[in-house]
Amino acid sequence: MNFLIMMVLQRLLILTMSFLRTALNSSVIIHPPGFYIIGFESLPSVNIYFIFLAFVYVVTVLFNGLLIIVVVINPSLHTPKFLAVINLAVIDLCLNTCTIPGMIKIFLVKDNFIPFNLCLVQMFIYYAFASLESYALTILAYDRLVAICFPLRQNSINTMRSMCCIITFTWSISLGVMSYITNLVTKLSFCNSVRVFSYFCDYAPVFRLACNDYSMQWFAGSFLSMLTLAGPFAFIVLSYVSILVTVFRMKTLDRRLKALATCVEHIIIVAIFFIPLLVIFTIGYHLGAVNPDHRVLSLSMASCLPPCINPIVYSLKTKEIKTRALTLIKKNTIIPTKSLRTIVGLKTQK
Repeated sequence: MNFLIMMVLQRLLILTMSFLRTALNSSVIIHPPGFYIIGFESLPSVNIYFIFLAFVYVVTVLFNGLLIIVVVINPSLHTPKFLAVINLAVIDLCLNTCTIPGMIKIFLVKDNFIPFNLCLVQMFIYYAFASLESYALTILAYDRLVAICFPLRQNSINTMRSMCCIITFTWSISLGVMSYITNLVTKLSFCNSVRVFSYFCDYAPVFRLACNDYSMQWFAGSFLSMLTLAGPFAFIVLSYVSILVTVFRMKTLDRRLKALATCVEHIIIVAIFFIPLLVIFTIGYHLGAVNPDHRVLSLSMASCLPPCINPIVYSLKTKEIKTRALTLIKKNTIIPTKSLRTIVGLKTQK
């Protein structure tokens, strides 16, 4: 009898220890040394695409840099509208700098490994500035809404103070939310694959590699897409509905065309940025119906092209900026030419 009791107690002890071991193992967080970015391995003619991205990055830096310099050195452009334009230009530079140099490094050095902590940093920067890009386009829609629907009250509604507050608020929201969402990745264990099928340390492809439950990360990604894509896009659509109603109430055709002409460029960049991302993050993220190769290509194009196109289509076509940009370029090309002629003349006299 005593032997039977001892056997039962021993069996219970073994089961208890096994349960505790399982509980402890499930609570242990395993972080790998890093990840391998493999998004472009199966794409045909990928070398040509990387060359194209290098061109896109050069154009992004040149035109956004020119735009920032022109607005900063001209006090007459220190207005709420151009403050919003500068905000977009800075975000464009940071967004493409976050991803394109890393992709080119993979192409040139053939090194697609990224350390774990650097992966989290890249994830944070990319999604923070992608969110800020969305909010920056929303701010420009707000600027158009106030200018067309409330022209007499524009200077009192859309002031430098109010624009600074709006931009600061969007930066605080984006950086705060992305800090929390990136921190959620550190709660995951990665004990299987470390191959990320994307062109950078993408949030969804990374958390889907985890070997423990990632439902919280999935819901956080869904909330992020609603907060930074669906919400701003809905505001922009409603803004343009209000703008169209106001435009069609105008008495003369010239006024209607002039008002609509100021919105065309903004509508183009909104469509280029939002439509591909909304398709990817709704159909691809929630339904999983997008081919992985198509997702990588579409997401990279949707993320990299708008920062390159924005200053050309939207900002540098603005009359005030175009005039001052041309003046700045001519000034910087004529003065060195004169200096060179002076030096050559002095040498000839000697």
